[in-house]
Amino acid sequence: MTVRDSLDLALRNLGQAKLRTALTTLGVAIGIASLAGMVSLGVGLQDQFVSRLTRSGLFDSITVLSSSDIPGGFARLGGAGRQGFGRGRGRGGPALPRVELSDATIQDLESLPHVRDVFPNVRVPLQMRFNGEQESFAAAGVPRSAKGEGAFRSIAYGTFFPNDADMTCMLSLDLAKRMNDADPASLVGQTVTLLHASPAAVSAAIAAGTPPAPVETPCPIVGIVERETGPGGIGAQVTPVMLPLGRARTMALRANNYLSLTVKVAGAQYTEDVEDAIKKKGLSAFSINDALQGAKRAFILLDIVLSLIGSIALAVSSLGIVNTMVMSILERTREIGIMKAIGGSDRDIRRIFLIEASAIGFFGGVAGVALGWLVGRVINFGANVYIQQQGGTTGNLFSLPLWLIGGAVGFSIAVSLVAGSYPAARAAKLNPIDALRHD
Repeated sequence: MTVRDSLDLALRNLGQAKLRTALTTLGVAIGIASLAGMVSLGVGLQDQFVSRLTRSGLFDSITVLSSSDIPGGFARLGGAGRQGFGRGRGRGGPALPRVELSDATIQDLESLPHVRDVFPNVRVPLQMRFNGEQESFAAAGVPRSAKGEGAFRSIAYGTFFPNDADMTCMLSLDLAKRMNDADPASLVGQTVTLLHASPAAVSAAIAAGTPPAPVETPCPIVGIVERETGPGGIGAQVTPVMLPLGRARTMALRANNYLSLTVKVAGAQYTEDVEDAIKKKGLSAFSINDALQGAKRAFILLDIVLSLIGSIALAVSSLGIVNTMVMSILERTREIGIMKAIGGSDRDIRRIFLIEASAIGFFGGVAGVALGWLVGRVINFGANVYIQQQGGTTGNLFSLPLWLIGGAVGFSIAVSLVAGSYPAARAAKLNPIDALRHD
Protein backbone atom coordinates (compact mmCIF):
# COMPACT_ATOMS: atom_id res chain seq x y z
CA MET A 1 0.00 0.00 0.00
CA THR A 2 1.48 3.32 -1.06
CA VAL A 3 1.57 6.46 1.04
CA ARG A 4 -0.96 8.05 -1.32
CA ASP A 5 -3.39 5.13 -0.77
CA SER A 6 -2.95 5.44 3.01
CA LEU A 7 -3.63 9.18 2.82
CA ASP A 8 -6.79 8.70 0.76
CA LEU A 9 -8.10 6.03 3.13
CA ALA A 10 -7.32 8.13 6.20
CA LEU A 11 -9.10 11.23 4.88
CA ARG A 12 -12.05 9.13 3.72
CA ASN A 13 -12.38 7.56 7.16
CA LEU A 14 -12.33 10.99 8.81
CA GLY A 15 -14.99 12.19 6.39
CA GLN A 16 -17.31 9.31 7.29
CA ALA A 17 -17.52 10.55 10.89
CA LYS A 18 -17.77 14.28 10.24
CA LEU A 19 -19.31 15.34 13.55
CA ARG A 20 -16.93 13.32 15.71
CA THR A 21 -13.93 14.47 13.68
CA ALA A 22 -15.10 18.09 13.83
CA LEU A 23 -15.55 17.98 17.60
CA THR A 24 -12.15 16.38 18.12
CA THR A 25 -10.51 18.93 15.82
CA LEU A 26 -12.29 21.72 17.70
CA GLY A 27 -10.87 20.42 20.98
CA VAL A 28 -7.37 20.52 19.50
CA ALA A 29 -8.04 24.00 18.11
CA ILE A 30 -9.08 25.31 21.52
CA GLY A 31 -5.96 23.81 23.09
CA ILE A 32 -3.67 25.34 20.47
CA ALA A 33 -5.53 28.67 20.73
CA SER A 34 -4.88 28.67 24.48
CA LEU A 35 -1.22 27.77 23.98
CA ALA A 36 -0.60 30.25 21.14
CA GLY A 37 -2.50 33.00 22.95
CA MET A 38 -0.49 32.58 26.15
CA VAL A 39 2.87 32.53 24.36
CA SER A 40 1.93 35.43 22.05
CA LEU A 41 1.08 37.48 25.15
CA GLY A 42 4.54 36.83 26.57
CA VAL A 43 6.21 37.64 23.24
CA GLY A 44 4.13 40.81 22.86
CA LEU A 45 5.01 42.05 26.34
CA GLN A 46 8.68 41.35 25.68
CA ASP A 47 8.58 43.25 22.39
CA GLN A 48 6.89 46.22 24.08
CA PHE A 49 9.39 46.22 26.94
CA VAL A 50 12.50 45.89 24.81
CA SER A 51 11.39 48.27 22.04
CA ARG A 52 10.47 51.06 24.46
CA LEU A 53 13.72 50.80 26.35
CA THR A 54 15.70 50.59 23.12
CA ARG A 55 13.96 53.71 21.75
CA SER A 56 14.77 55.53 24.99
CA GLY A 57 18.47 55.32 24.12
CA LEU A 58 19.40 53.63 27.38
CA PHE A 59 21.04 50.54 25.92
CA ASP A 60 23.42 52.27 23.52
CA SER A 61 24.71 54.57 26.27
CA ILE A 62 27.65 54.10 28.62
CA THR A 63 28.24 56.24 31.69
CA VAL A 64 31.91 56.98 32.36
CA LEU A 65 33.34 58.15 35.69
CA SER A 66 36.75 58.45 37.20
CA SER A 67 37.53 55.14 38.92
CA SER A 68 38.03 56.93 42.24
CA ASP A 69 34.57 58.52 42.06
CA ILE A 70 32.69 55.25 42.58
CA PRO A 71 32.50 54.10 46.18
CA GLY A 72 32.22 50.57 47.48
CA GLY A 73 31.75 47.57 45.25
CA PHE A 74 31.19 49.75 42.19
CA ALA A 75 34.88 50.57 42.20
CA ARG A 76 35.38 47.10 40.76
CA LEU A 77 33.98 48.37 37.49
CA GLY A 78 37.05 50.48 36.90
CA GLY A 79 39.38 47.98 35.31
CA ALA A 80 40.85 44.52 35.49
CA GLY A 81 41.94 43.53 38.97
CA ARG A 82 40.61 46.68 40.63
CA GLN A 83 38.54 45.88 43.67
CA GLY A 84 37.97 47.05 47.18
CA PHE A 85 36.17 49.77 49.12
CA GLY A 86 36.50 53.49 49.31
CA ARG A 87 37.75 55.88 46.66
CA GLY A 88 39.26 53.31 44.32
CA ARG A 89 41.55 51.86 47.00
CA GLY A 90 42.29 48.15 46.58
CA ARG A 91 41.80 45.97 49.61
CA GLY A 92 45.04 46.39 51.45
CA GLY A 93 46.66 48.00 48.40
CA PRO A 94 47.61 51.52 47.34
CA ALA A 95 45.06 54.07 46.18
CA LEU A 96 44.40 54.10 42.45
CA PRO A 97 45.45 57.27 40.63
CA ARG A 98 42.57 59.58 39.83
CA VAL A 99 41.87 60.06 36.13
CA GLU A 100 40.22 63.43 35.53
CA LEU A 101 37.38 63.65 33.04
CA SER A 102 38.17 66.56 30.75
CA ASP A 103 37.86 67.67 27.14
CA ALA A 104 40.99 65.63 26.41
CA THR A 105 39.25 62.56 27.80
CA ILE A 106 36.28 63.22 25.51
CA GLN A 107 38.54 63.41 22.46
CA ASP A 108 40.29 60.21 23.51
CA LEU A 109 37.01 58.30 23.88
CA GLU A 110 35.66 59.64 20.59
CA SER A 111 38.53 57.87 18.82
CA LEU A 112 37.35 54.43 19.99
CA PRO A 113 35.71 52.16 17.38
CA HIS A 114 31.89 52.16 17.22
CA VAL A 115 31.63 55.37 19.27
CA ARG A 116 29.41 57.98 17.64
CA ASP A 117 29.29 60.65 20.34
CA VAL A 118 30.79 61.55 23.71
CA PHE A 119 29.52 64.41 25.84
CA PRO A 120 29.77 65.49 29.49
CA ASN A 121 26.82 65.21 31.85
CA VAL A 122 26.50 68.82 32.94
CA ARG A 123 24.06 69.94 35.64
CA VAL A 124 23.73 73.66 36.37
CA PRO A 125 22.15 74.61 39.72
CA LEU A 126 19.91 77.60 39.17
CA GLN A 127 16.62 79.23 40.04
CA MET A 128 13.91 79.95 37.51
CA ARG A 129 11.58 82.94 37.90
CA PHE A 130 8.29 83.23 36.03
CA ASN A 131 5.21 85.39 36.75
CA GLY A 132 6.47 86.31 40.20
CA GLU A 133 7.15 82.71 41.26
CA GLN A 134 10.60 81.21 41.72
CA GLU A 135 11.83 77.62 42.04
CA SER A 136 15.23 75.91 42.21
CA PHE A 137 16.34 73.31 39.65
CA ALA A 138 19.42 71.52 38.41
CA ALA A 139 19.23 72.24 34.68
CA ALA A 140 20.65 69.56 32.39
CA GLY A 141 22.84 70.24 29.38
CA VAL A 142 21.46 68.50 26.27
CA PRO A 143 23.79 67.82 23.31
CA ARG A 144 22.74 68.48 19.72
CA SER A 145 23.09 64.77 18.98
CA ALA A 146 20.09 64.07 21.23
CA LYS A 147 17.74 65.62 18.68
CA GLY A 148 15.30 62.99 17.45
CA GLU A 149 16.47 60.38 19.98
CA GLY A 150 15.04 59.03 23.21
CA ALA A 151 12.78 61.51 24.95
CA PHE A 152 13.36 64.00 22.12
CA ARG A 153 11.92 61.75 19.41
CA SER A 154 8.61 63.53 19.90
CA ILE A 155 8.43 67.05 21.33
CA ALA A 156 5.00 67.89 22.70
CA TYR A 157 5.12 71.61 21.88
CA GLY A 158 7.69 73.78 20.13
CA THR A 159 10.98 72.58 18.70
CA PHE A 160 14.44 71.37 19.70
CA PHE A 161 17.22 73.87 20.48
CA PRO A 162 18.05 75.94 17.37
CA ASN A 163 21.79 75.74 18.14
CA ASP A 164 24.24 74.90 20.89
CA ALA A 165 25.22 78.43 21.92
CA ASP A 166 22.04 80.52 22.27
CA MET A 167 20.51 81.06 25.70
CA THR A 168 17.33 79.05 25.21
CA CYS A 169 15.68 76.37 27.27
CA MET A 170 13.24 73.50 27.10
CA LEU A 171 10.88 72.40 29.85
CA SER A 172 9.38 69.07 30.79
CA LEU A 173 5.64 68.77 30.31
CA ASP A 174 5.19 68.19 34.05
CA LEU A 175 6.81 71.52 34.85
CA ALA A 176 4.93 73.29 32.04
CA LYS A 177 1.62 72.08 33.44
CA ARG A 178 2.56 73.36 36.87
CA MET A 179 3.32 76.74 35.33
CA ASN A 180 0.18 76.85 33.17
CA ASP A 181 -2.11 73.87 33.55
CA ALA A 182 -4.82 75.29 31.29
CA ASP A 183 -2.59 75.84 28.25
CA PRO A 184 1.01 74.60 28.64
CA ALA A 185 1.62 75.05 24.88
CA SER A 186 1.31 78.83 25.32
CA LEU A 187 4.60 78.84 27.25
CA VAL A 188 6.55 78.26 24.03
CA GLY A 189 7.99 81.64 22.99
CA GLN A 190 7.68 83.16 26.44
CA THR A 191 10.75 84.13 28.46
CA VAL A 192 11.74 82.97 31.92
CA THR A 193 14.51 84.40 34.07
CA LEU A 194 17.32 82.14 35.18
CA LEU A 195 19.31 83.06 38.28
CA HIS A 196 22.65 81.29 38.53
CA ALA A 197 26.14 81.82 39.87
CA SER A 198 28.83 82.38 37.26
CA PRO A 199 32.24 80.71 37.71
CA ALA A 200 33.91 84.13 37.97
CA ALA A 201 31.46 85.30 40.62
CA VAL A 202 31.99 82.14 42.65
CA SER A 203 35.77 82.55 42.55
CA ALA A 204 35.49 86.19 43.65
CA ALA A 205 33.05 85.30 46.42
CA ILE A 206 35.36 82.58 47.74
CA ALA A 207 38.25 85.03 47.81
CA ALA A 208 36.15 87.66 49.60
CA GLY A 209 34.42 85.18 51.91
CA THR A 210 30.94 86.33 50.83
CA PRO A 211 28.04 84.55 49.06
CA PRO A 212 28.24 84.80 45.25
CA ALA A 213 25.87 87.25 43.62
CA PRO A 214 23.46 85.48 41.22
CA VAL A 215 23.40 86.44 37.57
CA GLU A 216 19.96 87.06 36.05
CA THR A 217 19.68 85.81 32.47
CA PRO A 218 16.53 85.98 30.32
CA CYS A 219 15.87 82.66 28.60
CA PRO A 220 13.20 82.05 25.92
CA ILE A 221 11.33 78.72 26.03
CA VAL A 222 11.68 76.94 22.67
CA GLY A 223 10.08 73.58 23.42
CA ILE A 224 8.27 71.34 25.90
CA VAL A 225 9.24 67.68 26.17
CA GLU A 226 6.83 65.00 27.28
CA ARG A 227 8.42 62.49 29.61
CA GLU A 228 8.10 58.98 28.19
CA THR A 229 8.09 56.52 31.08
CA GLY A 230 9.03 52.98 30.11
CA PRO A 231 7.99 49.70 31.77
CA GLY A 232 8.98 49.43 35.39
CA GLY A 233 9.05 53.22 35.82
CA ILE A 234 12.25 53.68 33.83
CA GLY A 235 12.06 57.17 32.44
CA ALA A 236 13.63 58.80 29.45
CA GLN A 237 15.92 60.95 31.66
CA VAL A 238 14.03 64.19 31.12
CA THR A 239 14.82 66.87 33.72
CA PRO A 240 12.45 69.80 34.40
CA VAL A 241 14.76 72.39 32.78
CA MET A 242 17.08 71.69 29.84
CA LEU A 243 19.71 73.93 28.27
CA PRO A 244 21.87 73.54 25.15
CA LEU A 245 25.00 71.67 26.21
CA GLY A 246 27.32 74.38 24.86
CA ARG A 247 25.60 77.05 26.93
CA ALA A 248 25.42 74.80 30.00
CA ARG A 249 29.16 74.17 29.86
CA THR A 250 29.86 77.91 30.02
CA MET A 251 27.59 78.20 33.04
CA ALA A 252 28.98 75.17 34.87
CA LEU A 253 31.11 75.84 37.93
CA ARG A 254 33.59 73.08 37.04
CA ALA A 255 34.93 74.06 33.63
CA ASN A 256 36.77 71.29 31.75
CA ASN A 257 36.48 69.05 34.80
CA TYR A 258 33.45 66.83 34.60
CA LEU A 259 31.92 64.46 37.09
CA SER A 260 30.75 62.00 34.42
CA LEU A 261 30.57 61.48 30.66
CA THR A 262 28.09 59.72 28.41
CA VAL A 263 29.36 57.62 25.52
CA LYS A 264 26.87 56.82 22.74
CA VAL A 265 27.74 53.78 20.66
CA ALA A 266 26.68 52.98 17.10
CA GLY A 267 24.42 50.16 18.28
CA ALA A 268 23.49 48.26 21.43
CA GLN A 269 25.51 45.27 20.19
CA TYR A 270 28.71 47.31 20.57
CA THR A 271 28.04 48.45 24.14
CA GLU A 272 29.98 45.68 25.87
CA ASP A 273 33.06 45.99 23.64
CA VAL A 274 33.25 49.77 24.01
CA GLU A 275 32.69 49.48 27.75
CA ASP A 276 35.63 47.10 28.06
CA ALA A 277 37.82 49.44 25.99
CA ILE A 278 36.96 52.35 28.30
CA LYS A 279 37.82 50.33 31.40
CA LYS A 280 41.23 49.51 29.93
CA LYS A 281 41.94 53.25 29.92
CA GLY A 282 41.67 53.33 33.72
CA LEU A 283 38.15 54.74 33.78
CA SER A 284 35.01 53.38 35.37
CA ALA A 285 32.25 52.53 32.92
CA PHE A 286 28.86 50.93 33.32
CA SER A 287 25.67 50.55 31.35
CA ILE A 288 22.32 48.87 31.81
CA ASN A 289 22.76 46.65 28.77
CA ASP A 290 23.16 43.69 31.14
CA ALA A 291 19.72 44.51 32.52
CA LEU A 292 18.28 43.99 29.04
CA GLN A 293 19.81 40.52 28.86
CA GLY A 294 18.42 39.73 32.30
CA ALA A 295 15.00 40.96 31.23
CA LYS A 296 15.10 38.74 28.15
CA ARG A 297 15.94 35.72 30.31
CA ALA A 298 13.04 36.60 32.59
CA PHE A 299 10.70 36.75 29.61
CA ILE A 300 11.93 33.34 28.44
CA LEU A 301 10.92 31.93 31.82
CA LEU A 302 7.59 33.73 31.51
CA ASP A 303 7.04 32.20 28.06
CA ILE A 304 7.78 28.73 29.48
CA VAL A 305 5.28 29.20 32.31
CA LEU A 306 2.62 30.52 29.94
CA SER A 307 3.30 27.62 27.57
CA LEU A 308 2.78 25.11 30.37
CA ILE A 309 -0.49 26.77 31.33
CA GLY A 310 -1.68 26.84 27.73
CA SER A 311 -0.67 23.19 27.21
CA ILE A 312 -3.20 22.02 29.80
CA ALA A 313 -6.08 22.47 27.37
CA LEU A 314 -4.07 20.76 24.63
CA ALA A 315 -3.39 17.79 26.93
CA VAL A 316 -7.12 17.46 27.58
CA SER A 317 -7.86 17.61 23.86
CA SER A 318 -5.31 14.82 23.23
CA LEU A 319 -7.52 12.51 25.28
CA GLY A 320 -10.29 13.32 22.82
CA ILE A 321 -8.01 12.18 19.99
CA VAL A 322 -7.37 8.88 21.76
CA ASN A 323 -11.08 8.39 22.31
CA THR A 324 -11.89 9.19 18.67
CA MET A 325 -9.28 6.79 17.34
CA VAL A 326 -10.29 3.97 19.69
CA MET A 327 -13.94 4.35 18.68
CA SER A 328 -12.84 4.30 15.05
CA ILE A 329 -11.06 0.97 15.63
CA LEU A 330 -14.19 -0.57 17.14
CA GLU A 331 -16.32 0.62 14.23
CA ARG A 332 -13.86 -0.49 11.56
CA THR A 333 -12.66 -3.80 12.99
CA ARG A 334 -14.05 -5.85 10.09
CA GLU A 335 -12.58 -3.35 7.60
CA ILE A 336 -9.16 -3.77 9.23
CA GLY A 337 -9.55 -7.54 9.04
CA ILE A 338 -10.35 -7.36 5.32
CA MET A 339 -7.32 -5.14 4.63
CA LYS A 340 -5.06 -7.60 6.45
CA ALA A 341 -6.64 -10.58 4.66
CA ILE A 342 -5.87 -9.12 1.23
CA GLY A 343 -2.26 -8.39 2.09
CA GLY A 344 -2.24 -5.25 4.20
CA SER A 345 0.64 -5.23 6.70
CA ASP A 346 0.69 -4.06 10.29
CA ARG A 347 2.76 -1.11 9.10
CA ASP A 348 0.08 -0.07 6.60
CA ILE A 349 -2.68 -0.20 9.25
CA ARG A 350 -0.55 1.77 11.72
CA ARG A 351 0.26 4.37 9.07
CA ILE A 352 -3.42 4.94 8.22
CA PHE A 353 -4.33 5.69 11.82
CA LEU A 354 -1.28 7.89 12.36
CA ILE A 355 -2.18 9.90 9.25
CA GLU A 356 -5.70 10.36 10.64
CA ALA A 357 -4.29 11.59 13.94
CA SER A 358 -1.81 13.95 12.26
CA ALA A 359 -4.58 15.33 10.01
CA ILE A 360 -6.64 16.14 13.09
CA GLY A 361 -3.59 17.79 14.63
CA PHE A 362 -2.82 19.82 11.50
CA PHE A 363 -6.32 21.16 10.93
CA GLY A 364 -6.78 21.72 14.66
CA GLY A 365 -3.45 23.55 14.84
CA VAL A 366 -4.24 25.86 11.93
CA ALA A 367 -7.72 26.60 13.31
CA GLY A 368 -6.27 27.10 16.80
CA VAL A 369 -3.68 29.64 15.62
CA ALA A 370 -6.39 31.57 13.76
CA LEU A 371 -8.66 31.44 16.82
CA GLY A 372 -5.84 32.54 19.13
CA TRP A 373 -4.98 35.45 16.83
CA LEU A 374 -8.63 36.56 16.70
CA VAL A 375 -9.09 36.39 20.47
CA GLY A 376 -5.79 38.24 20.94
CA ARG A 377 -6.93 41.04 18.62
CA VAL A 378 -10.18 41.42 20.55
CA ILE A 379 -8.43 41.49 23.94
CA ASN A 380 -5.76 43.86 22.61
CA PHE A 381 -8.40 46.26 21.32
CA GLY A 382 -10.26 46.29 24.63
CA ALA A 383 -7.04 46.67 26.62
CA ASN A 384 -5.87 49.59 24.46
CA VAL A 385 -9.21 51.34 24.86
CA TYR A 386 -8.87 51.06 28.64
CA ILE A 387 -5.20 52.12 28.60
CA GLN A 388 -6.04 55.14 26.45
CA GLN A 389 -8.82 56.16 28.82
CA GLN A 390 -6.32 56.01 31.69
CA GLY A 391 -3.90 58.25 29.79
CA GLY A 392 -1.35 55.52 29.05
CA THR A 393 0.47 54.60 25.86
CA THR A 394 -1.25 51.99 23.72
CA GLY A 395 0.63 49.12 22.13
CA ASN A 396 0.42 45.63 20.70
CA LEU A 397 0.13 43.31 23.69
CA PHE A 398 -0.04 40.14 21.58
CA SER A 399 2.60 39.23 19.00
CA LEU A 400 2.29 36.17 16.75
CA PRO A 401 5.57 35.79 14.82
CA LEU A 402 6.05 33.17 12.13
CA TRP A 403 8.14 30.93 14.39
CA LEU A 404 5.28 30.80 16.88
CA ILE A 405 2.74 29.95 14.16
CA GLY A 406 4.91 27.16 12.78
CA GLY A 407 5.78 25.92 16.26
CA ALA A 408 2.15 25.81 17.36
CA VAL A 409 1.04 23.84 14.28
CA GLY A 410 4.03 21.50 14.55
CA PHE A 411 3.42 20.95 18.26
CA SER A 412 -0.24 20.20 17.54
CA ILE A 413 0.73 17.54 14.99
CA ALA A 414 3.32 16.06 17.38
CA VAL A 415 0.82 15.83 20.26
CA SER A 416 -1.78 14.29 17.94
CA LEU A 417 0.72 11.67 16.74
CA VAL A 418 1.59 10.78 20.32
CA ALA A 419 -2.09 10.55 21.21
CA GLY A 420 -2.81 8.42 18.15
CA SER A 421 0.15 6.07 18.59
CA TYR A 422 -1.66 3.78 21.04
CA PRO A 423 -4.82 3.37 18.91
CA ALA A 424 -2.65 2.89 15.81
CA ALA A 425 -0.61 0.15 17.52
CA ARG A 426 -3.79 -1.49 18.78
CA ALA A 427 -5.32 -1.53 15.30
CA ALA A 428 -2.10 -2.96 13.80
CA LYS A 429 -2.09 -5.85 16.29
CA LEU A 430 -5.63 -7.02 15.48
CA ASN A 431 -5.82 -10.64 14.39
CA PRO A 432 -7.37 -10.69 10.89
CA ILE A 433 -9.50 -13.81 11.63
CA ASP A 434 -10.89 -12.35 14.86
CA ALA A 435 -11.44 -9.03 13.06
CA LEU A 436 -13.46 -10.73 10.27
CA ARG A 437 -15.63 -12.50 12.86
CA HIS A 438 -16.32 -9.21 14.69
CA ASP A 439 -19.92 -7.98 14.46
